[in-house]
Amino acid sequence: MHDTNLLELFTDDIGTAEQLLELIDTEFQALNDRDLPRLQGILAEKLPLLALLDQHGKERSQVLASLNLAPNREGLQALAAQSNQGELLLERGDKLNALLERCQAANLRNGRLIRSSHASAQSMLGILRGNETPSLYDSRGSAARIGQQRPLSQA
Repeated sequence: MHDTNLLELFTDDIGTAEQLLELIDTEFQALNDRDLPRLQGILAEKLPLLALLDQHGKERSQVLASLNLAPNREGLQALAAQSNQGELLLERGDKLNALLERCQAANLRNGRLIRSSHASAQSMLGILRGNETPSLYDSRGSAARIGQQRPLSQA
């Protein structure tokens, strides 16, 4: 009975994780396009999926804990050894874990893009406000000395 419940949770979560991965990839494209309305829509779609994955993760942990098993791969292996659906349980558990790792990697990629865009926007704002001078290059390819007097021959 417990193995059937876990199998159902894994199956549901595999579908949910696939949807989440698709949304994260769509989010990456929207971030590149700087499409804010689309990003807001994606966020609204991601939140329920994340909540469902979290809820099912807690349920899986509770099922394993109720059987005095660790809520990790070793606990799942111990349950699988006692179940006639053990091989399928391990297969689905591994598939879900791989999908969640891909989601995490894609989310980190999106985070790097967000930080890069933020730094670029901050730099542009600083230039526009006059707080920051852009780093420019002179004719020799060296960093120009902005704000310092230069001979006309080096201009």
